[in-house]
Amino acid sequence: MKIAIMQPYFFPYIGYFQLINAVDKFIFYDDVNFINKGWINRNKILLNGKDNFFTLPLKSASQNKLINQIEICENNNKIIKTIKHAYSKATYFEDVLPLIQQVIYKIDEIKSISKIAEISVKLVTEYLNINRIFYTSSEDFKFSQDLHGEKRIIAICKKIGADTYINPSGIKGFYNHENFKENGIRLFYIENNIKPYRQFNNDFISHLSIIDVLMFNAIEDVNILLDDYKLI
Repeated sequence: MKIAIMQPYFFPYIGYFQLINAVDKFIFYDDVNFINKGWINRNKILLNGKDNFFTLPLKSASQNKLINQIEICENNNKIIKTIKHAYSKATYFEDVLPLIQQVIYKIDEIKSISKIAEISVKLVTEYLNINRIFYTSSEDFKFSQDLHGEKRIIAICKKIGADTYINPSGIKGFYNHENFKENGIRLFYIENNIKPYRQFNNDFISHLSIIDVLMFNAIEDVNILLDDYKLI
């Protein structure tokens, strides 16, 4: 069984979904410290030919708090207006906009950034017909907060029965292969290949939110892009 563990990100870039595509089970790591100016509550879209941030404003966000302790400010639908302005002429706008609205409208009842980010990821996988089992670390793996880093990752792997753990390549070398091997777990890193696709008549801008990918590509073509990675 292959698993991956990542903080919940709000409409993350395609590499996040390649990681989900590479595993059998995926764990949202929501009981670790929030990262200021990270990707938990923001990402980028294509606006007027340039990459542009869209952000969910948060209440008292701090790196001294866990992700699941932070709430979103009142929803003013600004993101939906920005998305409409950016992509109203995109090929799959009418298909994708309802998905985005479904997530944004849930903010009125669900204030947690971790939960809204989870929902954004799950709804995209449903849209793409990707069937994966999802867990949330704070709800499904109740370890002591004194268990940190690599030891906690290994403990989650063992509890869930995973024999393979896949990590983003950006933190390659952060974990010790031998420690995983001693616990019967193979450690791999995913090397993402982000292939260009047509974005209106612009030069291609990479590493934008999955929103951008969905706006310009049919579901079957997105799934081809999701398969374009290798494990190292």
